[in-house]
Formats: sequence, structure tokens, C-alpha cells
Amino acid sequence: MPFSLFRYALARRYPARPDLPPPSDLKRSYDVVVIGGGGHGVSIAYHLARDWGVRDVCVLEKGYLGGGNTARNTAVIRSNYIAPESVRFYAESVKMFESFSNETGFNMMFSPRGQLTLAHSDAAVRSFRLRAEVGKLHGVPNEILDPKQIGELVPGLNVGMRRYPILAGLWHPTGGTGRHDAVAWGYAARACEMGAELHQRTEVTGMTIDKDRVVSVETNRGIVAAGRVVQAVAGRSSSVAALAGLKLPVKTYPLQAMVTQPVKPFLDTLVSSTAMHCYVSQSSRGEVVIGGGSDPYPLHATRTTLDYKESLIAHCLEMFPGLGEVRLMREWAGITDMTPDYSPIMSATPLANYYVDAGTGTWGFKATPAAGKYMAEMVATGRTPDMLTPFRLDRFDTYDLTNEAGATAAGH
Repeated sequence: MPFSLFRYALARRYPARPDLPPPSDLKRSYDVVVIGGGGHGVSIAYHLARDWGVRDVCVLEKGYLGGGNTARNTAVIRSNYIAPESVRFYAESVKMFESFSNETGFNMMFSPRGQLTLAHSDAAVRSFRLRAEVGKLHGVPNEILDPKQIGELVPGLNVGMRRYPILAGLWHPTGGTGRHDAVAWGYAARACEMGAELHQRTEVTGMTIDKDRVVSVETNRGIVAAGRVVQAVAGRSSSVAALAGLKLPVKTYPLQAMVTQPVKPFLDTLVSSTAMHCYVSQSSRGEVVIGGGSDPYPLHATRTTLDYKESLIAHCLEMFPGLGEVRLMREWAGITDMTPDYSPIMSATPLANYYVDAGTGTWGFKATPAAGKYMAEMVATGRTPDMLTPFRLDRFDTYDLTNEAGATAAGH
């Protein structure tokens, strides 16, 4: 292997080919226009081409590939939810993550290290028992641990903390992490290989509506006619939907996180506490990743704040006092679109050819494979797959909600 790398480095013509084709002009029309070049957008394009043979697809991204919320999360993957509909959906996504690297040729470094969520009250323990039983019913492993078992599982954790005494924990062994940039690039590369087009630095500025259909999409690079349009823009869902004359039941909040300097490996599991609004993991490079709940007020901005930094650090040190001398390296924020029932919207709309993938809130990354698969099926067939029926847009009119407010890794 070292000799092969050396020979590769000295070769006059590298045998490697670029992952994405060079930029091109927009065509005048496409069968499907996908607005949003994040993980969900390129996953939809990939599954349209692979599963349904729909290859005249254009993905429009106002920034760069995977540069929005896909690049601004903490890469947690899990399926330990409360509602059976959510458990089934995210369990499917976890299975798809497991085969992603072999399927796309991009190593996403999927690491199923397990997630431990701490309970600090009797109410939280009851909620965890419900989540554990619902998960087991649908084939998702969950287990309730007592403080002694928690101490053995995570030796560095302060099990005897006084302000937030640990009563129990929800252990989800199939939870893990993965490389979010590899997910976006893997789906995009394979989609373009099959005929889809990715247009970066292409912002959607308007839409032309004729009766109940979107007939064209206006961009800063020109107008393209569209047979069908899919919106997958995460925190920008409300503003893009407004261009189509739609009002979504979505509010947008910043979500902040941070990472420390690299240290020697000491934490294999993901540890979270909803009472302290904090979760902690360690990356493969040794950095300690610290995240929490959304900001308490709506805002379309990816800025970070000192008060939130102080709060996260304080709660992280409650759990892991040994990190007191570790330096903080950087902090970032994404913008999350939250629905009233904390479940996503993956649905057709009142417009006959317009589809929405929105409202994934703080768990958009972990939904990427399954969202792409089933949204592609909906767009290709015109029918709502059974998997997406609970997440249809009109559930807010019929009050047939899928409540997931209690299944966050760090309470909002």
C-alpha cells in the first residue's frame, strides 16, 4: 500500500476522476426540480434515478453542496423515538446508513457506538420505559439501565452528580454517528453519475404558478420549466414555500453546538441529558462534541451566543468534570424548522406537482436516507407511501398528529 500511494503521488496523470461533473448551464426544462442541495435534496435525486429511472433531475443549491444544515449538525444517528410511526421511519434510516458506504463508494465512517440518555426524574423514567417498549415492539433495541450499570458503561461520567441525580438511563445500542459531508457527497456523486444535475450557487428567487401547478422555477441564473418540484431546504422551508404561495406550520430556531480540542479517547458512547439540555460525544479525531437544545426564540441566523456557550459548558462539566481544563476549539449553529408536533412534513401539497420535505427540526441528518427513498417514491408515482402517511401536511387540519416532543436527545 505505501508503494502504491508513492507511485500515485508521482504519476503525471492521476487516475482518479472528480466526484462531481464540472459546472454546466441550466437546461430550459427538467422532469423534476429539487430545491435544496443538502443531504435530503441529493438523496431524493439519487433515489429518483436509481429506484425509479427518473434521471432528468435538477438539484438547485443556493450555496454549496451540503453547506447548510447538513454541515451544521452533530452527526447523530438513532431511532429511539416514542411514536411507532417515527420508530419505523428512523429504524429504516439507520439500516440504510449501515449499507451507505458500500452502496455509494463513500466512506461515511458509520460508528454504531450506542446512545445513552439520562433520566433525572420519575417522569423521565416513565417516558424512557415507554420508548423502550415501543422500540422493542418494532425491532429497535432499547434497554433501561440503573445508575450502577451506567457507571460501568461510561466510566468517565459523574454518576453521583447532586444537582441532577441520575435515576436511570435509556440505552440505545444501535445509535451512533457518521460523516455528514460524506453522506451529501456520496448521494450527489452517484446521482450525477446516473444523469442528475447539481447546480451550486443557484438561488431560487420565485416560481410561476398556473392554476394548481408550478410551471417554472426562477433562479439567479435563469428560469427553468419543471414537471414536478420538490422542496428540501431545511431551515429555509417557510421562505421557499412562500414563493409557491404556501404557508407551512413551521417555526425556525437556531441550534448551537461546539467542539473541543482533540484529547485521547475516553468516551465511546453518546451521552445526553434532556434535563440539562446537553449531549456529549467524542469524534474519531478525539474532539469532544457538545450540543444541546434549540434557542428559545425563532430566528433565521447561524450565529452563536456567549450565554448558550456558557450554559452548554456548565452542563457538560456536570456530567464530565474531567474536561475542565480542555480548551474549546470552535462553535457553530444551524437553523432548524420545527413543527407543532415535532415530527417532519414529507408530503404532497395543495399544488398538484409540488412536494415538501420540511420540519425535520433537530433530527434532519438522521432522516436523510429514508427521506430520500420515500420522497422519491412519492414524486415518481404520485402516491404517498405508507411510511410517509403519518407525516402528511394535512394532518394539522385533521389533528391527526405524531407527537415526538418527548423524544429529543436534549429537550427544546
